[in-house]
Amino acid sequence: MAVTVQQVLQILKEFAPPELACSWDNVGLLVDAGRPVSAVAVALDITADVVKEAADSGCDLIVSHHPVIFNPLKQIGADDVPALLLKNGISAICMHTNLDATAGGVNDTLAEILGMEDTESFAEGCGRIGTVKSTTAAELAELCARRLGAHPQYVEADHPVTRLAEVSGAGGSYLQEAIDLGADCLVTGEAAHHIALLAHQKGIGLVVAGHWATEHPVTRVLAEHLAAALPDEVRITLSLADTDPFAYL
Repeated sequence: MAVTVQQVLQILKEFAPPELACSWDNVGLLVDAGRPVSAVAVALDITADVVKEAADSGCDLIVSHHPVIFNPLKQIGADDVPALLLKNGISAICMHTNLDATAGGVNDTLAEILGMEDTESFAEGCGRIGTVKSTTAAELAELCARRLGAHPQYVEADHPVTRLAEVSGAGGSYLQEAIDLGADCLVTGEAAHHIALLAHQKGIGLVVAGHWATEHPVTRVLAEHLAAALPDEVRITLSLADTDPFAYL
């Protein structure tokens, strides 16, 4: 019996309930091509290259973290990604801040990579704070470079780091909340200049490891979850066209 997009959506809703998403977010089935699902591609971002790769490999559905439609569309062209999806008969399910917040999602995955224990949620449920073996911001930056393939920037703490906070993606604005909760360092994907200045002022560590790098590990988690939940007849693949949009020197 053919698997429907709605069946896949239900599996993902059970893993990352939409109720966990922030009020400003746009999650769920964002493009419905109206076809049964025989193959699924998993990606962090749905780009034109990801759509082409999915079409070439016979995928009927792309599951991503970042929403393919976020702001209201006032017009759409033939080369815009939602149009490319429909043109190729590919649906799109996007799990954003609900996947950030859910147990086993983006931030639990990042916390595990960072070696955090006894974690609790903060940052509107999307971040984690917990304990680590005594370390430094420089050592955490090296860990992110090694384990995430990141190119980190960091501000060193003026004391050992034993209580660590992390917020994947654009989480720099949560530094003060992390400080208030007793964190010695925050690991995140993006942080503004004034956040780095605040870290210096407070003597708190800050590691900025890149939006893509801090979130991309969840794609493997999603792929494994879908493979376990769906019949063997449904092929699950990780997109190879889904790459960091930045180039680095």
